[in-house]
Amino acid sequence: MLILTRKINQKLIINDNIEIVILESYKNSVKIGVNAPNNVQIYREEIYNEIKKSNKQAMEIDIDSINKLKPTQKQGSFDLMKKIQRNDQN
Repeated sequence: MLILTRKINQKLIINDNIEIVILESYKNSVKIGVNAPNNVQIYREEIYNEIKKSNKQAMEIDIDSINKLKPTQKQGSFDLMKKIQRNDQN
């Protein structure tokens, strides 16, 4: 980890296209500004962790929910599919 000391309005440059500017300094915090290309995603850590958690949950498969979505013959869904297939063939 690189550890630096910066003053107000001093900058850090990353990879020739990302600029971090120290805007204000408080007792226990610092206000920073970030200038970066639009294709660079920048998140606060807590937001980034929530996005990762949400993406992981979205990838989990709930088999019971999927089975509830499957049509059953009692509902006449298969008959409807047969009619659609016949119309497509004509």
